Amino acid sequence: MSKLTLDVNCAELNIHIKITNGSAGFRLFLKWCKESGIDLKKSIVAMEYTGGYEYKLMQFCEAKKIQYSRIPGLAIKNSLGIIRGKNDKVDARRIAQYTNEKHKSITPANPINPTIVGLRQFLSFRKRLVRESAGYKATMKERKEMYTVKNNDTLVRIMNKKIKENNKLVKQLEIEMQALIQTDQKILTNYNIVTSIRGIGNVNALMTIAYTENFTCFKNARSYAVYVGVVPFDHSSGTSLHGRKRVSNMANKELKQELNQAARVAIEWNKDLKLYAENKRKDKPYKVVLNNVKFKLILRMFSLVKRGEFYVDNYQKVA
Repeated sequence: MSKLTLDVNCAELNIHIKITNGSAGFRLFLKWCKESGIDLKKSIVAMEYTGGYEYKLMQFCEAKKIQYSRIPGLAIKNSLGIIRGKNDKVDARRIAQYTNEKHKSITPANPINPTIVGLRQFLSFRKRLVRESAGYKATMKERKEMYTVKNNDTLVRIMNKKIKENNKLVKQLEIEMQALIQTDQKILTNYNIVTSIRGIGNVNALMTIAYTENFTCFKNARSYAVYVGVVPFDHSSGTSLHGRKRVSNMANKELKQELNQAARVAIEWNKDLKLYAENKRKDKPYKVVLNNVKFKLILRMFSLVKRGEFYVDNYQKVA
């Protein structure tokens, strides 16, 4: 996948074609499939998850009712064993081979939800603005310490101005996101359910909805927790190696970082999680306890959304 071109490979027939990433290229793709004897009704189009370049192809597949799936590049890479060299044609063949071998376990993607697509775009740009402001703040701090300048320093004034402008833009984006989710009742309902949990704020809720595609693309809370990077895994081998359990480095670090703040707030303001954290702190380090609280928050989000219920403080089962 690239912005301008697509390399397409059929593993079963070992044939390849390069097309433009647009309407003209897709027409050529249909012609190529027909001439090659490829029945698209019995096929699945697998594409590497690039985060944007595949959007036109996804729209085309949905319009033509062709099943498709987006696969993380790391999953493909780790399945290939020892490899040497790469180019677009070779990469297309490797994706096709991976799909041919794993087709029984590959699940077709859900239909595109325009609200989710728009939400992701807003969140991505918001992240850029927040990081830019953080960079200005760090630069100002260094400048004041190194050169003992005051707030009326020209560079400090410019950076302060940029930070204020970014803060206004961030607020504007948050208003736009709130307006966007009002257009989709299912998303709005889940957003209200998730934000009813103490610790889960607006941004955390929006990010969770965007990356779970409104709680549809993960089978359960644990699979999402693995994706976020809060589930520890064993590190042992034989009788001599018995490492402690630890979370994998392969995770969505952005979501994990947002959950850190949610967990801290939950420990502070949620009575049962506060008690849970205090008990755990007796024999576990703070980072481990924080990770446990993040997992509990994920479990609550998925459980409440599944039941369609709002969070209730001090809920007790009926005897």
